[in-house]
Amino acid sequence: MFALQDEITRRIAVALNLELWSAEAARPSQHPDAMDYIFRAGAVLMGGSPSHERYAEAIALVEHALALDSRSIDAQSGLATDLASRVIDNMTDTAEADLVRAEDLAGQALAAAPNSSLAHFAKGQLLRAQLRCAEAIPEYEAVLSYNPNWVHALHALARCKFFPGSIEEVIPLEEQAIRLSPRDPAIGGWYRQIGLVHLVQSRTSEAVMWLERARNAASAHPDIRAYLASAYALAGETERAAAELAEARRLSADDRYSCLARLRAVEDPGVVAPEIRALFEATYFAGLRLSGAPEE
Repeated sequence: MFALQDEITRRIAVALNLELWSAEAARPSQHPDAMDYIFRAGAVLMGGSPSHERYAEAIALVEHALALDSRSIDAQSGLATDLASRVIDNMTDTAEADLVRAEDLAGQALAAAPNSSLAHFAKGQLLRAQLRCAEAIPEYEAVLSYNPNWVHALHALARCKFFPGSIEEVIPLEEQAIRLSPRDPAIGGWYRQIGLVHLVQSRTSEAVMWLERARNAASAHPDIRAYLASAYALAGETERAAAELAEARRLSADDRYSCLARLRAVEDPGVVAPEIRALFEATYFAGLRLSGAPEE
């Protein structure tokens, strides 16, 4: 009973937070200050599945906030987070510059406010975008120690647990995020990660189900399309697989889906645990090969 009561309370808190952000962003303001721009940026990203255009609009708004208050921890952390996040989502043509700027901003925020959950989240996103998952884990754990309801930290922690090999911890973390925020605009990414776990563990039908949910919730994510292409191919649906691979290529900000050698170079920089790498080869890459992706 007490556990259920706590779960309901946390779900209400998350839902209220989303509503308050949207309401504040929609409030008319003749003279917007830094927080107005930050709220509006948050509302842009919460308004639908992530895309190149949404990230660009949100980042421009937080840039306005930072111009008004260059010492704002919220603005520094928010801009660092958004820059790193669009690198993670493969939705930028300026990844290197984005990460340099994000590192500077996150460093400023943490130096000024070492106990800020926003600053720790920004640092976690930066490290994750730099493929330094093991170093990002303590940052997300710090965020959750301050705010256990932060569903995006739960998801990010799940992503970082996956590649070093703690695969059994991933689905429970994502399920917790889904329970807390079942209508969250970012839920497509949470479905994607559950689908990926099923995919690499050869539970193909479950992978297809979760990855279709992910695609329906976040159709502009190229990696969702690639994972789904692999799952379809492994299920024998090669035409659907080829169509999803074509979408992954169209949506991607680079040429990572042009061939398997390029994809390995981008997505396996040496930080993936050997057992996870072997699972990827036996499932994800095997499925992409069946989808029509060449070796080189």
